[in-house]
Amino acid sequence: MARLSLGIDCGSTTTKGALFDGETVVKTILLPTAARPRERMGQIYDAMYSPEVEYLVTTGYGRELLPQAHKRVTEITCHAKGAAYLCPGISGVVDIGGQDSKAILLDRDGNVADFVMNDKCAAGTGRFVEMMGRILDCPLDEIDAFTKDAKPVDITSMCTVFAESEIISLLAQGRARGDIALGVIRSICQRTALFAQKLRPEGDLFFSGGLARFEVFRKTLESYIDWPVHTHPRSQMAGAIGAAIIGWQKIR
Repeated sequence: MARLSLGIDCGSTTTKGALFDGETVVKTILLPTAARPRERMGQIYDAMYSPEVEYLVTTGYGRELLPQAHKRVTEITCHAKGAAYLCPGISGVVDIGGQDSKAILLDRDGNVADFVMNDKCAAGTGRFVEMMGRILDCPLDEIDAFTKDAKPVDITSMCTVFAESEIISLLAQGRARGDIALGVIRSICQRTALFAQKLRPEGDLFFSGGLARFEVFRKTLESYIDWPVHTHPRSQMAGAIGAAIIGWQKIR
């Protein structure tokens, strides 16, 4: 019988699960967290647990909500583990989540050496992007096409409340929606880059979180950072994968 570890990452926007067999990520699941983190974690547990699962690690904001967990680990540690697995050799991780953003410096073994975190302000997080998409009538999944060939408008307000008013004012002036969207993306990435550079990374970075799915965010972030920025098709799953890897280490 195969031996597996299960990692579940319950974030403010999405809840993710990953199964790991010691070498390969066997399966992943992603569900919207909405207002039901406990229910979402239970759904992922029910869908992914089997007698082959020998260890379960939870992480993220809802990590205390699943009583079946063998261990609960901070998202900083799990994102570092997951990113180092998905992109070996990186020196750091930039994660833009729904409710916070963080930058993590890694040592040569892929462990956390230092980190900085913004969890006090919605500016520079997925919530900020959701606000933009709602006002501009732009589905988030279409953001790459929406901003193609756009010419960014400067967004001077980094407070979510004031930025919302600024975006509405720019629309009233007749500015193109794609130009406004790219301006918002630039302001987020510039803020995130300044945030990440406090750690003085000395090599390539990995971009995780839901926004890492979009090339416009990766390219714009890279333009503000002195090092290459990489993503992976499973970038959004980095926390859950890292939790599963930690679980496998406990099995060993």
